[in-house]
Amino acid sequence: MKNEKETRKDLIDKRLLEAGWNVDDHSQVVSEFEIVVEPVQSSGEKPSYYHGLQYSDYVLLGRDGKALAVVEAKKSSVDAAIGREQAKQYCYNIQKSKGGELPFCIYTNGHDIFFWELEHSPPRKVYGFPTRDDLERYAYIRRARRPLSGELINTQIAGRDFQIQAIRSVLEAVEKKKRKFLLVMATGTGKTRTCIALVETLMRAGWAERVLFLVDRISLRDQALDAFKEFIPNEPRWPHKGETEIVKDRRVYVSTYPTMLNVIRDETNPLSPHFFDLVVVDESHRSIYNTYQEILDYFSTMVLGLTATPTNVIDHNTFKLFECEDGVPTFAYSYEEAVNHIPPYLCSFQVMKIKTKFQNEGISKRTISLEDQKQLILDGKEVEEINYEGTELEKTVSNRGTNTLIVKQFMEECIKDPSGVIPGKSIFFCVSISHAREIESIFDSLYPEYKGEFAKVIVSDDPRVYGQNGLLNQFKKNDMPRVGISVDMLDTGIDIRELVNLVFAKPVYSYTKFWQMIGRGTRLLDTEKQIPWCLEKDQFLVLDCWDNFEYFKLNPKGKELKSQIPIPVKLFGMRLEKLEKALELGESDIARREIEKLKKQITTLPENSIVIKDAKSSLERTTDPNFWNQLGSHSENEALVFMKEVVKPLFRTVSNVDFKAMRFERDVLEVSLAKLSREEDKFETLKLGVIELVSELPLSVNTVALEADLIRKAQTNAYWATATEDDYDTLVTKLSPLLKFIDSFAPPFQVAKYDLKDLLVEKEYVEFGPQHESVSISRYKELVEEKINELTTSSPLLQKLKSGITLSESEVNTLALELHGEHPNITIDLLRRVYQNRKAQLVQFLKHILGIERLTSFPEIVSQAFENFILAHSYLSARQLQFMDLLKNFILEKENLTKRDLIESPFTQIHPEGIRGVFSPKEIDEILILTDKVLAA
Repeated sequence: MKNEKETRKDLIDKRLLEAGWNVDDHSQVVSEFEIVVEPVQSSGEKPSYYHGLQYSDYVLLGRDGKALAVVEAKKSSVDAAIGREQAKQYCYNIQKSKGGELPFCIYTNGHDIFFWELEHSPPRKVYGFPTRDDLERYAYIRRARRPLSGELINTQIAGRDFQIQAIRSVLEAVEKKKRKFLLVMATGTGKTRTCIALVETLMRAGWAERVLFLVDRISLRDQALDAFKEFIPNEPRWPHKGETEIVKDRRVYVSTYPTMLNVIRDETNPLSPHFFDLVVVDESHRSIYNTYQEILDYFSTMVLGLTATPTNVIDHNTFKLFECEDGVPTFAYSYEEAVNHIPPYLCSFQVMKIKTKFQNEGISKRTISLEDQKQLILDGKEVEEINYEGTELEKTVSNRGTNTLIVKQFMEECIKDPSGVIPGKSIFFCVSISHAREIESIFDSLYPEYKGEFAKVIVSDDPRVYGQNGLLNQFKKNDMPRVGISVDMLDTGIDIRELVNLVFAKPVYSYTKFWQMIGRGTRLLDTEKQIPWCLEKDQFLVLDCWDNFEYFKLNPKGKELKSQIPIPVKLFGMRLEKLEKALELGESDIARREIEKLKKQITTLPENSIVIKDAKSSLERTTDPNFWNQLGSHSENEALVFMKEVVKPLFRTVSNVDFKAMRFERDVLEVSLAKLSREEDKFETLKLGVIELVSELPLSVNTVALEADLIRKAQTNAYWATATEDDYDTLVTKLSPLLKFIDSFAPPFQVAKYDLKDLLVEKEYVEFGPQHESVSISRYKELVEEKINELTTSSPLLQKLKSGITLSESEVNTLALELHGEHPNITIDLLRRVYQNRKAQLVQFLKHILGIERLTSFPEIVSQAFENFILAHSYLSARQLQFMDLLKNFILEKENLTKRDLIESPFTQIHPEGIRGVFSPKEIDEILILTDKVLAA
């Protein structure tokens, strides 16, 4: 074990140098920094005084020569926290003796480093020392930051009430010294805009200078860059077009996970763990576990998670990662809330289910028409051999007739553009690329007049997808293509407001993904832009060809996906199993072999991964020969437990390896373990799997042909019956590097293809989602509007009204009787209830129905008034905004309010004193003026 002096020389000095601090340069670092301690009276009955000198292990200096930070060092074998109080006292004593700002506090044992901004936030573990630039930036932020409670939110970026409430919730959490936040907002409610408005507020208030926005796809990176450019154009962004290397002079960074992981592991261009002040994780329910969580571990900063996944579906790990109570994010806003808002913030949808005969009954002699059977025989095919389940469509069999039927049904039922002839923007979700190409081919053959521009396959592995003139941009911004045919790429994150049709031409089993796919259609149109192919949008259509809605009614959370253990972790774990079994059986030679392999595998751990750096003190044990002696002594020992519980999980960081070779190595190891354990049935089964894999090696490749003798031998039972440990090692050494040639030279899997006539057997609208409960009211409105428009052709009074002529009171009464006679349900009371306007007269309803003037409903009046109030008071706290939301809903439900109501339930749920405990007297007066105004409307 190292003493403190050795720890400083061998560990701390080197890690300081990594952060740009040269301990031999006294303009940067002063070791054994002398601190004059003023006399301090101690507590107790008798006063006592202490006066003298203290010596800080290191003091890091700013460019002005003043102390920026104190570093207290402890030897590597003890807990770094032992130096916490000591470092704190040094900071305060330096400030007292030298004046100026309070230095930042750092304490370390060489492995673990803790950073403490005294008087602001608790200590936090960090993965590297801050650079001089980092500390000077921290000092500037400490001086410049303003209280966030009084900071206004830029409502030009995010001005909806729930967006303001989301931002305010995070700002208040920041002021409470929290560092992790989770926003759950339905797709289409403006997560990115809300995030950008939050970033703009934090930057303007001096709390953040650099922000990282993480996404999991290049298309989403470009989309986020465009959004930041639009809303905060003056903040420099990375990357600009064509930039691949990271630069350090920008304010907003947008990156995919793999790119940023490569950046933080790149020792030639190190990025400080303190480089960012905020990291935003888009779609935070995925991508941030296992390898990519290293990014969040690395950066010592605030972290904001964004997701559209409903709170009841988000897993425990996500809430835990963002330090939220299970099911309670920092802020949540659901799809139902957005659709039911008046006016709605998101678009509702209708679902049409269609099923074909082949989907229901499969493809076999029993279901194929006689005409098609005759053609198959003429084509030389055996009809009796054709036998596929409906679930196999587009997996093992493809039928053009089924796909053609789906395309024709889509063209018949889809929401059309203003011409009423062709569909508005639409997405087909397909099973595979070959399925997508088939759908594209069918569109081209059915509609040749569009010269191949009508429908386009848009997939991520097509180089023509990206860029200004790429297929994705064409689909977003041009008249054509009208139909985007997608395999995964358009399922999530793509923002096209004009989408009016979604076709599920594949089954979906993930509830989260399913609702993200639905979310492609939920956005309302931008009222400031007129798009010729989509002038209005009040709902969109989902054409469900695979019973997806029925599946999620029966399985609300979808198929539970098993978490995958990374191959390097499995391989290491299986080696430990074999070692344990060898020790148990007294097979010392096998145990020695496995120990050597374990040692070798440990050397493959990526040293520049912060997970490995963090575990370095633990891994030091594996450099001691006595540790390996203990490991090889008997099957139940503490060293073996250490390898299983501490070392094995670290292999999740291994990424840049040949995984096919590693799988083969694992398979051979599994066979040898089964043989060692004398599990004969298991050995036979596993052996056959390896033989089959070896038989697929293409001997036509010269490199593979060099091992032809071994390949042929390894396919015989005699080889495996006598195989030794040397044979297993030879097999792995010589054949595992060749596995990569199997897929490269193997013929692609051929789906059986037919063009058989299929029949439509089911076609119906499905009730699903937030609109089905209001169908009767909608139908009543349709009935009234149909009847009045019909009567206008024959009623002189309605014609007079439509021409803009004012009716006398007696004419209005006559018209009322006339309408009541035509339909007894057309009464003023019913009209007021259905159109949600308590005070409008019959003539106003008629003018509204005839399109002469628009009648504003009571909920619209209330919602708009409250929205305007919140926009004018964007400084309101999250609790005040919660109160305003409760007040708005109370008025909408009761259509009445007294002053006494405001100090009773439900308002006392927010504060025991109701409104008096939440707002100032001046604010209460403003709220009463607001409520009087809306209730008088």
